[in-house]
Amino acid sequence: MKNILVIGGTGQIGSELIMKLRGIYGNENVVCGYIPAAPPKGILLESGPAEVVDITNPQQIADVVKKYNIDTIYNLAALLSAVAEAKPQLAWHIGVGGLFNTLEVAREHGCAVFTPSSIGSFGPTTPHVKTPQDTIQRPATIYGVTKVSGELLSDYYARRFGVDTRSVRFPGLISYTTPPGGGTTDYAVDIYYSAVKGEKFKCPLKPGTFMDMMYMPDALRAAIEIMEADPTRLVHRNSFNIASMSFDPEIIYNKIREYVPGFEMEYELDPLRQKIADSWPDSLDDSCARNEWDWKPEFDLDAMTQDMLVNLRKKLLVEAEMVEA
Repeated sequence: MKNILVIGGTGQIGSELIMKLRGIYGNENVVCGYIPAAPPKGILLESGPAEVVDITNPQQIADVVKKYNIDTIYNLAALLSAVAEAKPQLAWHIGVGGLFNTLEVAREHGCAVFTPSSIGSFGPTTPHVKTPQDTIQRPATIYGVTKVSGELLSDYYARRFGVDTRSVRFPGLISYTTPPGGGTTDYAVDIYYSAVKGEKFKCPLKPGTFMDMMYMPDALRAAIEIMEADPTRLVHRNSFNIASMSFDPEIIYNKIREYVPGFEMEYELDPLRQKIADSWPDSLDDSCARNEWDWKPEFDLDAMTQDMLVNLRKKLLVEAEMVEA
């Protein structure tokens, strides 16, 4: 049985990943690591252990690893792309300095480490269509710079010290559970909220802006499956392209209109997000993940859209009832 620490456990991915992991490995075997500014609440707090773990404090990481006999660390602490551009020093401090702290603790205590990378690790000179697994990575954002640095640092610790590091390059992630938090791809979450609320959606990206996207249930599976993969099959480690769907604002808008016919959208461009999006791939080639650990997504755009609309309606109804009560 694994003993798992999730750092950044109350974030967009962490809050859902912890519940998925607890369902597999047992509630008491998955620790939610959080910072005091973002404490766990509700079922996340009630279902299992939680500890303050600031990734910039290596002693805190080590103390929790020893206390719970941790053998696997999911390092999810990071600033999202648009937020990172406003706070580049903090983005580096958390994304690279924090990863270094985590890898050192893992080296000392024999832990495996998962640290997600991103489509943001690519840049304007990368092939944009079916971006290869191994290609030029010259990102134009501090977010991307931290992700490339993280890939290299993780590979170094695997090669130099034998730390079992693994990761995937997440596309834009879409979820009804946690609200968007400042990512370039978050328009693809906001648009569903607008549709369910009956509001006109103001799209920050122009038509024809294609980006790789993935529904959260597939992303959670990928994070778990890569850590369970047979290491003898892995040619790569940090980091695997994974893909599910690629679309632009017009495609997702028209798909939603199939189920919400009166839905309207207009364009109100955000120059910063548009610049970031233009530097990222339109689509990824994930054949290495498919070949080395049998990766396969379960959701396409239509299946995701139906599931998002059903669950967002339920969520917003419950929230409205709580306010009235």
